[in-house]
Amino acid sequence: MSQATFGDDEELFGEAANEMRADVESSLEDGWAALPDADDVWETDADNVLGVLNGLNSALDAGDAEEHLRDAKKWFTMGQRADAFEDADDLEEAIGDLEDAIADISEAGEQVGELTSTIPALRGTLEDAGPDTDADESEESAEAEDTDESAEDEEDEADEADDTEADDGDDESDEDEE
Repeated sequence: MSQATFGDDEELFGEAANEMRADVESSLEDGWAALPDADDVWETDADNVLGVLNGLNSALDAGDAEEHLRDAKKWFTMGQRADAFEDADDLEEAIGDLEDAIADISEAGEQVGELTSTIPALRGTLEDAGPDTDADESEESAEAEDTDESAEDEEDEADEADDTEADDGDDESDEDEE
């Protein structure tokens, strides 16, 4: 192998190393771009908690970010093993940051998924908990009717007493006339 060929190999290796770095950086950029937008996770237009949770669950999708992360790791590993990067610390840190973000999104998605299945059951439990409101309403209605009937009975008794007194008074006046 001639000295000129060896010089060309170094130049080619340098180009390949630069391309690998560019591939890692590009994959990282694509990975970050594939993550959900912060406003999609934060804002909602749902009418109830279940709607909010379903919307959030949809927003918490890392999409293609995991595939882009995989590509970045693949090119980074290849370049690192070939000792192609002069300074790879920044790439390694960027890969770790993206990996952490994807893991956080995934964990949040699992938690939201659990809440999405728990909240309707909790609502049902709370609706069924405590005294039966229909029975309470029936009892209250019956008590109100009893109270009304008692009041009517008292009025009837009072009317009868008045009628009896009036009849007694008529009998007395009839006796007075004789």
